[in-house]
Amino acid sequence: MARLFGTDGVRGIANAHLNAELAYKLGRAAAQYFGREVKSPKIIIGRDTRLSGTMLESALAAGICSAGGNAHLLGVIPTPAVSYLTEKLGASAGVVISASHNPFEDNGIKFFAKTGFKLPDAVEDEIEAIVNQPIDYTKTLTGSSVGRVIQEPDMAMEYIQHIVACADTKLNGLKVAMDCANSQVAPAILRLLGAQVIPIYDQPNGININNGCGSTHLEALQKKVVEVGADCGIANDGDADRCLAVDERGEVLDGDQIMLICALDLMKRGKLKDQVLVTTVMSNVGLNKAMKEHGGSTVKTGVGDRYVLEEMLAHDYKLGGEQSGHIIFGDLAKTGDGMMTAVKLLGCVVRQNQSLSELGALMVKYPQTLLNVRVANKTGWEKNQAIKDVVKKFTDELGEDGQVLVRASGTEPLIRIMAQGETQTETDRITESIAEVVRRELA
Repeated sequence: MARLFGTDGVRGIANAHLNAELAYKLGRAAAQYFGREVKSPKIIIGRDTRLSGTMLESALAAGICSAGGNAHLLGVIPTPAVSYLTEKLGASAGVVISASHNPFEDNGIKFFAKTGFKLPDAVEDEIEAIVNQPIDYTKTLTGSSVGRVIQEPDMAMEYIQHIVACADTKLNGLKVAMDCANSQVAPAILRLLGAQVIPIYDQPNGININNGCGSTHLEALQKKVVEVGADCGIANDGDADRCLAVDERGEVLDGDQIMLICALDLMKRGKLKDQVLVTTVMSNVGLNKAMKEHGGSTVKTGVGDRYVLEEMLAHDYKLGGEQSGHIIFGDLAKTGDGMMTAVKLLGCVVRQNQSLSELGALMVKYPQTLLNVRVANKTGWEKNQAIKDVVKKFTDELGEDGQVLVRASGTEPLIRIMAQGETQTETDRITESIAEVVRRELA
């Protein structure tokens, strides 16, 4: 049987794989698990604007209450807000109902521990084991032992005030176009800091989340920035845990460029421990080179923000993230936070008194080619000598001017091949050469 929890909680098509029955069982299992520490665990629940959110919220809350827990409903609120508020409010756990940047038909349920961190695999496995146990209704709680549902719709302001308090600089006079991905918290934060905000996609209707908008669809934001003469544009995804930016010319800055700008700013102020930025193996070679040129360095992890966070916690590093815009400010957040990232980035623009295009030019982006090869069996591919040899050949050929990454897909029978180098022609040649070997060996 496949594991219920994936890389970021339980995901699926709402009312199909992820239905009300499963949400109820997850709520009940969570209350039983966290109820080991306290008699009536307080579990806070936030959601994004998807149509299915209220259905799953109701079922999840019912499950929590049936096992003696109290479900505190925060309403529509960003994922990083739930992480922050779980610890601040002294909750036993936090839950987010969201499928991040996925289309509205999908949804997800993920948990945060009382510390605000995502649950480790071992705890998810224990909750899954409880979900898979038949419910013994002869032992179910009744009377005063049943938990309560408590509405707490004003908690978004606690998060807004937290982000504002973490800002190093006022944004007075900055004109910002903001793609809200059909959420509504972001403009309030920037306005409180003094920015003039021109929002787009800020009218959620349940089915328009991530629909041609947000950090995975930047075209409308690029157009808006140029049209209104904004200093920059900011885009979150549907649950606001990632952030990408657009400069005043309408050009996109990805997570690598944003991390570099913020890292160099922290270095100037003596706030970047060991001058280290934590990235993943997918980050651009240009980021590594730029950090080195300015006296810093990068530490690479596997793909996924949880691996970035593990490395940061192990060595007390202060900044890390992914090219996709999941960025973690270690002293201020326990997970990727799109609005924290936006505020920190815009603060750099003000402090440095430079345009976002000038700051973005600090990093030269090397061309990158991605290629997926469908295979009969991906298991054990990394032990195949022919594949190992061709990867080594091109890794040696590129040296410090590029990189090669080959990995198996976590969900499909695919081998993913990525190459970065000085020219697109070079990276195309390398990925196709490796793909030929993979097809020959594994197809």
